[in-house]
Amino acid sequence: MARVALVTGGTRGIGEEISRALQRAGRTVVATYASNDKAAEAFSKETGIRVYKFDAANFEECSAAVTKITAEVGPIEILVNNAGITRDGTLQKMSRDMWDAVIDTNLGSCYNLCKLTFEHMRNSKFGRIVNIGSINGQAGQYGQVNYAAAKSGIHGFTKALALEGARFGITVNAIAPGYVDTEMVRAVPPDVLVKIVARIPVGRLGKPGDISRGVVFLTDDDCDFVTGSTLSINGGQHMY
Repeated sequence: MARVALVTGGTRGIGEEISRALQRAGRTVVATYASNDKAAEAFSKETGIRVYKFDAANFEECSAAVTKITAEVGPIEILVNNAGITRDGTLQKMSRDMWDAVIDTNLGSCYNLCKLTFEHMRNSKFGRIVNIGSINGQAGQYGQVNYAAAKSGIHGFTKALALEGARFGITVNAIAPGYVDTEMVRAVPPDVLVKIVARIPVGRLGKPGDISRGVVFLTDDDCDFVTGSTLSINGGQHMY
């Protein structure tokens, strides 16, 4: 029976390609989303992947969703924490609500979903967790103290949880993407985007497939000696 893989934020952007790649790898994929019903419905219709709508930052909603997914699809053995938002601004202009929203969604969701799936992984002596960090969590970024803090926190969270899971057959790793050609990055003003690409040694933005291939590798059944690692996929922009 195919292992069940849950991808948060899995219907658009990088998450969409991760969902598709895991499906091609033979996993039974479940994708979550927060708000865009139209995009989620189109994605599910095209791929046959089940989608579930809930707020990954809300523990009670996560708990209800995991219970429902387990009953309808099966126990979750592969978890990709990809859900994320931005609320950019300098610290001087950043409200507490902007801070809390990013920390709760980008970092808090990792706690929520890992907390709710880790026990089954321990009991079954198998689990694969991949947390999606960011180059900006490694190098920092002007106007993103909330986002950089959350993504940096993911890298520490990953290392600590990897130590807890290692003797139970659970690997916990992170991927830190650089700038990837998604809807979010395409919204950057063209003159700024040109400057970003100029700082990438390979001379291009990343593609969602560059990230999804890393996820497929880290979640493979045989990838059991890689844990607590952060895989930087950024075209050489930041060598960490």
